[in-house]
Amino acid sequence: MPYSADIDRKWQKKWADTEIYKFNPDNIDKKLYCLEMFSYPSGANLHVGHWYNYSLTDSWARMKRMQGYEVFHPMGFDAFGLPAENYAIKTGIHPEDSTLKNIETMEQQLKELGATFDWDYEIKTCMPDYYKWTQWLFLQLYKAGLAYRKNAPVNWCPKCNTVLANEQVINGTCERCESEVTKRDLTQWFFKITAYAQELIDKLDILDWPEKTKKIQTNWIGRSEGAEIEFQVADQELSFKVFTTRADTLYGVTYVVLAPENPLVDKITTAENRAAIEKYIEDTKKQTDIERLSTTKEKTGAFTGAYAVHPITGEKVPIWIADYVLASYGTGCVMAVPAHDERDFDFATKYSLPIKRVIKSADGTNDDLPFCEYGLLVNSAEFDGVSSDDARIGIVKKLEADKKGSLKINYRLRDWLVSRQRYWGAPIPVIYCEHCGEVAVPEKDLPVMLPYNVEFKPDGESPLKKCDEFINTVCPKCGGPAKRDADTLDTFVCSSWYYLRYPDNKNSDKPFDTEWINKILPVDKYVGGAEHAAMHLLYARFITKALRDLGYVNFDEPFLSLVHQGTILGSDGNKMSKSKGNTISPDEYVRKYGSDIFRMYLGFGFNYVDGGPWSDDGLKAISRFVGRIERLVESLAEQKQKTSRTDMDKDDKELNYARHFAIKNATQDTERFQFNTSISRCMELVNALYKYDAEVKVKNIKLFEDTISDLVKLVSPFAPHFAEEQWELLGYEYSIFNQPWPQYDDKALTKDTIEIAVQINGTVRGKIDISANADNSEAEAAALADDKIKQFLEGKEIKKVIVVKGRLVNIVAK
Repeated sequence: MPYSADIDRKWQKKWADTEIYKFNPDNIDKKLYCLEMFSYPSGANLHVGHWYNYSLTDSWARMKRMQGYEVFHPMGFDAFGLPAENYAIKTGIHPEDSTLKNIETMEQQLKELGATFDWDYEIKTCMPDYYKWTQWLFLQLYKAGLAYRKNAPVNWCPKCNTVLANEQVINGTCERCESEVTKRDLTQWFFKITAYAQELIDKLDILDWPEKTKKIQTNWIGRSEGAEIEFQVADQELSFKVFTTRADTLYGVTYVVLAPENPLVDKITTAENRAAIEKYIEDTKKQTDIERLSTTKEKTGAFTGAYAVHPITGEKVPIWIADYVLASYGTGCVMAVPAHDERDFDFATKYSLPIKRVIKSADGTNDDLPFCEYGLLVNSAEFDGVSSDDARIGIVKKLEADKKGSLKINYRLRDWLVSRQRYWGAPIPVIYCEHCGEVAVPEKDLPVMLPYNVEFKPDGESPLKKCDEFINTVCPKCGGPAKRDADTLDTFVCSSWYYLRYPDNKNSDKPFDTEWINKILPVDKYVGGAEHAAMHLLYARFITKALRDLGYVNFDEPFLSLVHQGTILGSDGNKMSKSKGNTISPDEYVRKYGSDIFRMYLGFGFNYVDGGPWSDDGLKAISRFVGRIERLVESLAEQKQKTSRTDMDKDDKELNYARHFAIKNATQDTERFQFNTSISRCMELVNALYKYDAEVKVKNIKLFEDTISDLVKLVSPFAPHFAEEQWELLGYEYSIFNQPWPQYDDKALTKDTIEIAVQINGTVRGKIDISANADNSEAEAAALADDKIKQFLEGKEIKKVIVVKGRLVNIVAK
């Protein structure tokens, strides 16, 4: 029968009954770990973006299975997080209830997708058997000094009433609700990702990742080589350090700037300047880091009334505070060189501060430029006339000798802020006791259960703080009354290690068995959105390295090869959203055409890594393509009853060439996730089969059948239900996915003859077949001997013959 959704259901049942996609751990030597970034069950249904990611990654996995790999392909749900909590606040439906209901719906939809997921390995991060081990992970980092608590200015979303990591602030707004982010001082938990800053850069070289993603991570980590220089506060026993990449400009320092949040500001501010300083600090708190660092924003500041001592000249320079200096970056202190830095120049000009030029160009061609960067030092005592490169080294050596400075490598990367003032997340496993202080929950007492009956409407405090049954507990050390940490962990902590839990998801004694995990990890192919380059992907790499150093894994990186799928936009060219009314649900298309038509269209209609605006115009064309394959299978059944031959004539060789050309190129393109061109090769092979079927009277039935069976194999990753049905109709044993992937023969791709065009005065008048090895004179002779070409040359004198080897013959005649 023609392909339809009924065929989908038939084969899905067969696959489930036979457990065809069940992973066999005994074949670990052939393992291939294929993983998509798991979905968040914030909505009740899969959307077209899920299909685009999951169905086409499944196509790649199916090909690898047929190539002999034991494919491990799990699926689960990133089930904690703010969207479910916001939905609960809006509707009154508890986050646990809505999340588990959505998961149940999405599980069914994913099964209808017909993917190769082994559901025995499913995980749900909101379940205690998962977040117990997320809490265990926290404790391991805590014991290793990689998890710590401190008071710090943090990003605060007033609408979500929660802290955000720097990576979750997009252009000064919350990534979730797009509200403007403000600052608050809070005591929060951090993971010390900065301890791995250099390795996170260095190991990028070994990864098969998109170069753009590597660059994003490199820039986010932001390695800078320079010097750390100490300035003494004049007339006080206080000092501070600045980091600079331009120690050669030290002689040009005319003032220094501290971040308004720097604790030193309060200690050094004079009485007559205190009111102005305090007002400026309050005004600064209303700005986001993005706003403060904006290059277009007017520079502002306030004078503390204190002075710093220049570490070499001994001169006194004023100490200012300014919003363009952040406490969280570098040392939170900056030496200002207005003659050679545009930002400092603008500030100095506004507040009438001195400008001292200490670098001029070596050749004098740009002496009039105020921001000459490199050249010769002037007005710098012992370094006068020295090149800026040499001066940088000499000045740092002098500072080191005087114990006022040293070489330093600095990173833009900040430690990962993991505390969240939310309900729907993994509780932080720490207890606070009046006598014992901060106490980690013993591992035997995990999981710290998330209570169900909690008032989670936002009021700026953690919902768990208001739950007496949760917050009040007993100190594990002294047995006295104590309180639990009221915050929950950032959901990125859950997803930073889930790839390690999948292969051992039913282990109740530990998060995973180290020996087993070292065999099946790292992930061989990871697929997901590029928007996670500076968040999830960076966090997962950090956690892997930390667990390696703690002895739990023996590999350096979690994901060896990475592919980012593009984004399917609405038909209006905008990103899909419910508010814009441009979302696309696959359900109606699946009901109408069947899942294979829909998933094959997703592969054919878009470049996988680019995506593009949605249009359903191509669905009918894919449906017709599938119908053409069905008719070829029917034709083969009829041809088997007719006379056949076994020799290989010219027509056979042409078909065999098309067959092996399709196998070679479709395989290469699928391997590279270039699904659109892979499907195109299959379409070309269908055309070649139709031509052969129509024009050849007595066929080589074995060649015809082998070519059709190879075609069905090539199509099977994109249309698995349809391919199973055609395989059965061809009379072959179940299942096509237990068959080997087709192999191409280089000899079949070497043609005995080739077809070239013949032009007369630049106009194509015909085509001729010549030997593939024919030289120019042989090609010319064949063209002039062709009867059709002779007719066009009657009565004309041949002036010249031009041969482009292997392509055409052009005859110039009058």
